[in-house]
Amino acid sequence: MNGAHDLGGMHGFGPINPEPDEPVFHAEWERRAFAITLAMGAYGAWNLDMSRHARERMDPAEYLGSSYYEHWLHGLQTLLLEKNLLTEAEIQARMATLANARANTRANAQDNPPAAGQ
Repeated sequence: MNGAHDLGGMHGFGPINPEPDEPVFHAEWERRAFAITLAMGAYGAWNLDMSRHARERMDPAEYLGSSYYEHWLHGLQTLLLEKNLLTEAEIQARMATLANARANTRANAQDNPPAAGQ
């Protein structure tokens, strides 16, 4: 049975519009999620098949509505939890820390706009 991840040859999803000179990573978190997944595999925490299977177990609607590296992030989080390397509480705490840092960065940018000509 095919899942949302197995769309090869299917029609009806619209055109694919690749970006000219598209970067491999659009954001730093994408680079980190990919690197950590591969590093943990090299460490022996899981293998390539386990990593792929974790990504393919995403909810189909979530899978189709998310980006390539969001799939990798989901798989990484799934494996970290399943292998008892992190707890859900630890992941949520880190997400809260990152959200607060992002909010503080935005607030500082609004309080300190760049000088003219920058």
